[in-house]
Amino acid sequence: MNFHFVDFFRSLNITLPNALFALGAAVASYLLMHGALILVRKRLGTLSTDRDHGTIAQVLSKTLAHTGALAIIATAILIGLSVLDLPEPWNTRLGHLWFFTLGIQIAMFLHRAVKIGARRYFITHNPGAVDQQVTIAHTVAIWLLQTAVWVVFVLAMLSNLGINVSTFIASLGIGGIAIALAVQNILGDLFASMSIALDKPFEVGDYISAKDYAGTVEHVGLKTTRLRAQGGEQIVVANAELLRSTVYNFRRMETRRIQFALRASPSTPPQLAAKVPGMLADIVKRRDKARFDRAHLKTVDQNWIEFEIVYTMLEASYDLFMDTQQAINLDAMQMFADLGISMAPRPQHVLLQEAPAAGADVRGDEQQAANEVVNAASGDADQDTPSLILKH
Repeated sequence: MNFHFVDFFRSLNITLPNALFALGAAVASYLLMHGALILVRKRLGTLSTDRDHGTIAQVLSKTLAHTGALAIIATAILIGLSVLDLPEPWNTRLGHLWFFTLGIQIAMFLHRAVKIGARRYFITHNPGAVDQQVTIAHTVAIWLLQTAVWVVFVLAMLSNLGINVSTFIASLGIGGIAIALAVQNILGDLFASMSIALDKPFEVGDYISAKDYAGTVEHVGLKTTRLRAQGGEQIVVANAELLRSTVYNFRRMETRRIQFALRASPSTPPQLAAKVPGMLADIVKRRDKARFDRAHLKTVDQNWIEFEIVYTMLEASYDLFMDTQQAINLDAMQMFADLGISMAPRPQHVLLQEAPAAGADVRGDEQQAANEVVNAASGDADQDTPSLILKH
């Protein structure tokens, strides 16, 4: 066996000094790469505490931490073989080995860096624990990026071996288009799910309203988002359809602006109507967490006068808003009662008159009486209660 091994080296024109030099180069390369890796990791560990470069340094440090000894040994052996003057086809094969070794190591680095970087991104943009929504987006993003890394590596490897990959890439493109057209709705919902996780228009636990549905977000999946409506039923909405709508996120409200109106009888004297806005302002200002904005007599017509009140709740709690609005309404009702202002609308008068018998003539005095009743009805608008006038 030793005789055949020596003959093999002689056939490659490798002398003993050249072989020893190659062995020494391989050993020295291994020691240098191993030492450099340790120093780089220590330096990255120091930089990881830096606010400006901490994230990148931590990703690189954790990525290099998974550099295997086998990869360093294989690289050192290739360095040793490179110093030998190898004839063809061994020299070409050595180039392929270089490409494969470095390519697979770079792919493994990128594979690991994608996982670490994506995880850090989602944790940074979701303080606290990684919830279900982030876990789904995290898994999908990592799978897509890692798949892309290995597809590029395999295509590059095939191209380096002399295989024409243009036809293969074209076939993948045509097949990808066909698959995308077949499952475009599913892919649309999938990418919409990633968009929700990355952009975060809403999160699990938020109360949102969009189009014809509203509820609390319970789950954001790969294809659908599930809402719990106030009535207790669960609403399942496709992610793509949800993002095509205008989404109102009520949980992120910091303040709540309220605008409402109070109506009173148009027979209210101007002197009393002028007092109402100031008194309404005092009523609102007495409420906790409420900031008064304005109160005005907005509308005056034949049916009613309308006061418009605007205030801002300094907390977005809906229960607090309803308690405050109820207290304001009750105080406003009491204020109108104390001022003697009626909240009833303008009285409506109805004239009922029997039709004359067929062929009978309406006498002039009856016609005049009917006209007087109508005129009286139109002139009694200042009465507080409606009246019914019957004419026979």
